[in-house]
Order: sequence, then C-alpha cells, then structure tokens
Amino acid sequence: MTEPAIPAGAVTHTVAGELLVLLPDRAIWIPERRMVIVADLHWGKAAAFRAAFVPVPTGTTTSDLARLTRVLHDTAATSLVVLGDLLHARAGRHVDTLAEIGAWRDAHSELEITLVRGNHDAHAGDPPASLRITCVDAPYAIGPIIGVHEPQEHPDGYVLAGHLHPCVSVRGRGRQHVRLTAFVFGPRVGVLPAFSSFTGTGMYEQSAQDTLFVIADRDVIAL
Repeated sequence: MTEPAIPAGAVTHTVAGELLVLLPDRAIWIPERRMVIVADLHWGKAAAFRAAFVPVPTGTTTSDLARLTRVLHDTAATSLVVLGDLLHARAGRHVDTLAEIGAWRDAHSELEITLVRGNHDAHAGDPPASLRITCVDAPYAIGPIIGVHEPQEHPDGYVLAGHLHPCVSVRGRGRQHVRLTAFVFGPRVGVLPAFSSFTGTGMYEQSAQDTLFVIADRDVIAL
C-alpha cells in the first residue's frame, strides 16, 4: 500500500530514528507505523463548565472530532495514541457528549485507540467500555519512543508527552508579537500541543537546546 502524501502545511522531524510528520491539526503522524499521536483532547470540557453554570460555547467536541477525522483521513492511520487527558472531568461525561463521541467511534470502528492515562483521566475515569479504547499507564513504548503524559526523561527511549499545552511568543517588527501553539523537541523529551480547541495555553520555558515548530493557521513552521 502506498503511503499517503504528507499533508499540506505539515513538516517532518526525526527523533530516535523515527520520521515524525508534524501536522497543523496539532497531531503527529508516524507513517512507518500508520499511527497518529495526539495529546490533551479534554473531551467534555465545555460540558463540565456548563455543569458548573459557566456559560461557554457549545460545539467544541463536534469541532474537535471533525478535526480528528480529517487527520485520520489524511494519514490513513490504523492506530491512534492519546498521550493523556482524553476526558476532562467526570462532570463532562454528559449523555449527549458521550453519544456524539460514540457515534464518531462507530464511524471509525476499525481504528485501534490507546490512551496513556494522564492527570485528568485519574479524576474523569477511563472512558466507557463501549468506546473500545485500551487504557494503559505510562510509560507506553512505541518502538524507540516512550509515550507519557507529563514530560520527564526516560532511560529506555525518546519521550513524547503532552500536559504543558506549549505556546511560544513570536515577535515581529516593532512591538508586534503573537502567541502560537507549538511542538517542542528537546534532547530527550518532546511535547505535543494540546489537541483540544477549548484548552488554554500552558507555561513553557524555552531552553536553548529546544527545537520549536509553531502552528500558524494551516502551516507548521520551524523556528
């Protein structure tokens, strides 16, 4: 089977001998493994906020599921690995939210999904068995790559993690600057941006050894 072409706006980066394709939809594709890796989906976050009487927009789960569908279509991936925080909170397990996720899962019934549990998963609980998602604790080996949620070095391989929701400030002429979502690759640990569109940016302190790729509209750009 011929591998799909690299999607428009994506770039490649190699770690531990693995070719990674960094996608503008905040995901990593490993063509050799027919695998997509994402972090911090936070399904049900908006529903959890509304349950606490915080007025937030509806439709965020719908939008994120559509974006994930696009990633899977563009890559023809057969497996999906989520590096933590699949569900945001127990309060977000609203019947309508779970029904929408269930319909999406049925539409991707052949897809193998693995969740590497994160801090929010500890409180939200594992997803319903009907979603057919394999749930594991970190570390999760993907060849020479070690999947975790909270970034920390591991002796057995190069770590890919989430949790930090990294963004960087890019400055232009004068005092103009913009904060952009970023992929971060250090010598031993890489951090994915949050996949969720309803998740704020986190605290990230740049190191001189880091290689950064920011997402600007539909393009991933190396800094």
